[in-house]
Amino acid sequence: MISGGFNYPWKLYWLASSSTSNLSVIQTDDPKLELTYYNIPGLTVLLGLQEKGHVMNGEGTNKSFVVSGAAGSCGHLAGQFAGIYGCNPIIGICGSQMKCKILKEKLNFTYAINYKTENVVEKLGTYCPSGIDVYFDNVGGDVSEAVISKMNKDSHIILCGQISQYNKTSEYPPPLSDSETQLLKDQNITRERFTVINYMDKVTDTRLKLKELKPRIHVIDTVNSGLKNAGKAFCDMMNGKNIGKQLISLTD
Repeated sequence: MISGGFNYPWKLYWLASSSTSNLSVIQTDDPKLELTYYNIPGLTVLLGLQEKGHVMNGEGTNKSFVVSGAAGSCGHLAGQFAGIYGCNPIIGICGSQMKCKILKEKLNFTYAINYKTENVVEKLGTYCPSGIDVYFDNVGGDVSEAVISKMNKDSHIILCGQISQYNKTSEYPPPLSDSETQLLKDQNITRERFTVINYMDKVTDTRLKLKELKPRIHVIDTVNSGLKNAGKAFCDMMNGKNIGKQLISLTD
């Protein structure tokens, strides 16, 4: 499978220059299954945990781990990787009971919270009585404010995304409230923006690690057929209707 940069047009055919498109080869027997895993979601999660989460090399043992947007492309992988690296408990925050069920029954999350029907602060207090050590943040906003209020001293926020804030005109990452800012300072909580394209020199080694972990990971994709459905698929994704990575299949 050939993978390129981050500027794919929505076309059936695309002529790319190997010198300008950052083309690379991914060794795989099933490219349909592994588009998600070996590309942006898998790389983002594993590099995020490594560079910002400090859970590798035994550091994650018995650390409480929370991920928002937990049934999305990065979120559903983040909880699984965190569990492999010893984090416990693993709590996923998502927006439906069906997603909560999948997190617990298929992806081995310890707990799942439906932020639309449950009190996130209360549930986090029950599930993480000793506080939260690592937070993989995909959404920002009220959900992240609830998580941050429960974080321990010297804990870490992996700032992957802020989807609840993307329609606003504020800078990225969106500024926190004065109380949240003070809490991060008092508790020495790290919160730095993270984007995988800043770590392209680590992609080859990270893909080798992903291959090693693959037998222990359950990858979920939501696939729509045909380029004509790309607009609908994009809107569905922005409305949280996808589970795992939202993909468009151009051809059989």
